[in-house]
Amino acid sequence: MTDVNNGETISPRRIYVDHLRDGKLAYQFSTVAQRAVFYPRVRCPFTGDDCLEWRISMGLGTIYSISVVYPRKEAAYNVALIDIDEGFRMMSKVMTNEPESVRIGQRVALRVVSEAGLEDPIPVFDIVDEQS
Repeated sequence: MTDVNNGETISPRRIYVDHLRDGKLAYQFSTVAQRAVFYPRVRCPFTGDDCLEWRISMGLGTIYSISVVYPRKEAAYNVALIDIDEGFRMMSKVMTNEPESVRIGQRVALRVVSEAGLEDPIPVFDIVDEQS
């Protein structure tokens, strides 16, 4: 419950989702702990202080961990932990037709998508062609 808009208190999650709607990955930064904070919170998880400011990520990162899920009646997909360059880790998907081909250490770039059945957009990642 951080920012106020026309007398309305706006939750950190809503601020985060509003940025996603604009195609941006927002995160918080603790000015006291000097560390990135993700998932959005009301108070700093390191100090307990009200010292969080919003920042926008460049949306680049490195795959820290990857698992492939094989549902019975659907196509396989992956679940990845991504180390974002600004200093936080998040869970997401790496979008590819071959989920088994994704490897730890690959560079990825953010893409925000809307999926059927979900009200809010979600951040996903694409492999970055390191040859370019």
